[in-house]
Amino acid sequence: MLENKTVVLGISGGIAAYKAAALCSKLVQAGAQVHVIMTESATRFIAPLTLQTLSRHDVIVDTFDEKDASVVSHIDLADRADLVVVAPATANIIAKIAHGLADDMLSTTLLATTAPVLVAPAMNVHMYAHPAVQANMQVLAERGVLFAEPGTGQLACGYVGKGRMEEPEQIVEAIRHFFRDQRLLAGKKVLITAGGTVERIDPVRYLTNDSSGKMGFAIAETARSMGAQVTLVAAKTSVPAPGGVELVRVQSAQEMLNAVIERLADSDIVIKAAAVADYRPVETAVRKIKKNDEEINVRLVKNPDILQTVGRMKTTQYVVGFAAETERIDEHAMDKLQRKNCDLLVANDVTLEGAGFGTDTNLVRFYDRQGLVEALPLMSKHGVARQLLTLIAERIQTKEGTN
Repeated sequence: MLENKTVVLGISGGIAAYKAAALCSKLVQAGAQVHVIMTESATRFIAPLTLQTLSRHDVIVDTFDEKDASVVSHIDLADRADLVVVAPATANIIAKIAHGLADDMLSTTLLATTAPVLVAPAMNVHMYAHPAVQANMQVLAERGVLFAEPGTGQLACGYVGKGRMEEPEQIVEAIRHFFRDQRLLAGKKVLITAGGTVERIDPVRYLTNDSSGKMGFAIAETARSMGAQVTLVAAKTSVPAPGGVELVRVQSAQEMLNAVIERLADSDIVIKAAAVADYRPVETAVRKIKKNDEEINVRLVKNPDILQTVGRMKTTQYVVGFAAETERIDEHAMDKLQRKNCDLLVANDVTLEGAGFGTDTNLVRFYDRQGLVEALPLMSKHGVARQLLTLIAERIQTKEGTN
């Protein structure tokens, strides 16, 4: 998994910097090309010569110490990286990444790279639990930054608690899993819907819902990172769409249905994460409806059911539906899965804190035709996306292996 992969290892100034030597060594032994960047503070804990010897590459500390005149070092490393690992990651470097600060070689490279980033926090237990640190990590998680969670135990400062940097062996294993995940959906074409559809009453008014598109966008971004060719059909959303995908913008349920059906035959996986309006106005006024009467009556007609249509038309596609519920989640989820011929259904109770529309987190359950598959804890929507797509990939591989 690591053969010929370029890993940029960033080391910030904490006592756990000594563990970075073992991490560097293990990555090199696994076949990775490791380039080390150290902060000035990190050099107080471990000598750059140690990491240079282990990585067999120059260690960069000073932003202005350009050893190769043909390139700008921090841009060159940022571009070459398949993965950037920050271990140990102090509260300070985590804050810099979260807020886009770039005042040394490591933070500058992190701001310049488009490669995935894995962070291994290491700090005092009270620092780790501080609301500012937790908020910064939440921001990074929402951006798709991966974390090697710190362990709980005796800390160098004498405290016992959470904050000890994960062991090098476990970080290497997490990196192996990351590169494995990059290939989980290689060669697969994934069609995803996101956002809330818009049903026009007149040129300035419409019916819609509270969907932000965050869940669908997280799935699209994660699917792309797993090697899939992604087509994203998006209605009204409140966040920027991910890059590296084919984006198809629509408004109404009918437009979304047309876009999905047009691309269905060429898709391997269909994930219906959009919140589609159940009804639309029978008539859409050509001009703005003036405020004249005390009451106005708008007749509604039922919209086409996109998920049900896909379930009826599918051949070899793996179809995943979403259900936002407010009660009896298990019963309603299983009913929807059966009626709409889904292979998998993701359901959540939108009345629970952290699981509703517009949030950066979700609390979901996965169902198949046998019932509940897994109930996930509250986690970021990118975390839910990774769990969902990993499950889909495993099931598709199992199915293909039996054919």
